[in-house]
Amino acid sequence: MEVQIFIPCFIDQLYPSVGFNMVKVLEKVGCTVRYNTEQTCCGQPAYNAGFWGEAKDVCSKFVKDFSGSGYIVAPSASCVGFVRNYYPTLFDNSSVHNEVKELGERIFELSEFLVHILKVEDVGATLEGKATYHDSCAALRECVIKEEPRKLLKHVKGLDLQEMKDTSTCCGFGGTFAVKFDPISIAMADQKITNANATEADYLISTDTSCLMHLDGRIKNKQGTLKVMHLADVLASGW
Repeated sequence: MEVQIFIPCFIDQLYPSVGFNMVKVLEKVGCTVRYNTEQTCCGQPAYNAGFWGEAKDVCSKFVKDFSGSGYIVAPSASCVGFVRNYYPTLFDNSSVHNEVKELGERIFELSEFLVHILKVEDVGATLEGKATYHDSCAALRECVIKEEPRKLLKHVKGLDLQEMKDTSTCCGFGGTFAVKFDPISIAMADQKITNANATEADYLISTDTSCLMHLDGRIKNKQGTLKVMHLADVLASGW
């Protein structure tokens, strides 16, 4: 199967290994991966900051860059959720209305693509240790992704997956929320880290690098030993 990949800003600029590991996993399960070097941002940062006009310009480019009929896979539920749920509002009653609707039906976050489209739950990964999983708000609420990452993680050899308390509670990042309301954001992150540490986990795993970046900052600030890992990094481990 041929798939296009979308690499979000966070991953392009800060965590490129996540993108490479996603490609590694997709190729292992039989996909031919295509990367359009003209791609940029999905437009979410501008949209969330209230710059809808500027966001629409960026989103229009995204629609053009990913035109066609093939599947699009991204290592970010946040970006996928934005394309699915907010593009229809931005382009309502426009000349690309139907194209945008179709785009939302063929873009997938990595775990849901593997589980629902490819019907794969075991990619042959190995990672020794104990882990806990954080449900990002975008994955859980915008993409309705909950069991898919867990199904994949339960097949990782050597990994003991433990559920933390309040796993579906926000980590406090929320994009500009972390900047505008930093005391609240920090408190939310600290509570999430406390819950994760209570499981005695070695790894804190999620589908979104934005959450992981936020949590990792607080872990390091508190001189903690908990290691954050994107799902793609876990699935690419041990082979």
